[in-house]
Amino acid sequence: MMVVDFNQVAIATFMGEIGHRGGSDIEVNLPLMRHMILNTIRSYKNKFSDEFGDEVVIACDNRRYWRRDIFPYYKAHRKKARDDSAFDWSAIFEALNTIRNELDEYFPYPVIDVDGAEADDVIGTLAEYSQTAGEGGGLFDEGTPIPFLVLSGDHDFNQLQKWSNVKQYSPAQKKWIKIKEPAEQVLMEHIITGDKGDGVPNMLSPDNSFVDGIRQKPIRKNLMAEWKVTPPEKWITSDMSHGYNRNQMLVDLTKTPQDIKDEIISTYEKQKGGDKSQLLNYFIKHKMKNMMEVIQDF
Repeated sequence: MMVVDFNQVAIATFMGEIGHRGGSDIEVNLPLMRHMILNTIRSYKNKFSDEFGDEVVIACDNRRYWRRDIFPYYKAHRKKARDDSAFDWSAIFEALNTIRNELDEYFPYPVIDVDGAEADDVIGTLAEYSQTAGEGGGLFDEGTPIPFLVLSGDHDFNQLQKWSNVKQYSPAQKKWIKIKEPAEQVLMEHIITGDKGDGVPNMLSPDNSFVDGIRQKPIRKNLMAEWKVTPPEKWITSDMSHGYNRNQMLVDLTKTPQDIKDEIISTYEKQKGGDKSQLLNYFIKHKMKNMMEVIQDF
């Protein structure tokens, strides 16, 4: 199984095209974006299907994030950064939503968009399900773990390499992402340091650090080295507990609420095994002659 972090891969594809043009043309062109994104999915299906099977799943970010319900500052700084950029992000996301809906309607791939869930939740849940589902009740016969590929450069997925069958490939960097330490230590370091990209401070710093420009309390390297290999109950103090629990909930993918996990699995099960019968008409409708010539690749 190959699972595509849709927004991350699509935006990386778009930015790569802008870079190829030298950044001179940043207008959002829906037909061009459609071609680029579909061709990217097709190319990775061809590239990795021998090892990971033919099944492709599209993991989407829902408009609502459950993490924001428990941490209001989650990704709060991204809107300002996008407002200050040269790109028309409203047009970009409108185009991505159109293409996502077309994938859902016409293509044989499950498109997973669950209320409250991010692509992180979809990927984390399906990875766990594909590797641990019980006898005869999962994605495969008799609960046998299957090769599982995450197509995303996001470091949030490093923790999933605790399963030997789970691999990660970064489309933007065009390389495999391989952790250099045990996955449990990688996750613990992520919890301790937080995630600047998502607006999550390190565990010693207040919730509003990034939004209000508060300098984070530094974590010494010797303490980091000790903490990530020691059970947390042996070193967490009462002063640390809020930050630790906050970050664990926000970055540990096993903490996705069970009702959201259940909905992700149910949505996947309802959509798997789609057919390609509508693809030709779709390509004709959008005048995608090049895609018609490689329709078997989808």
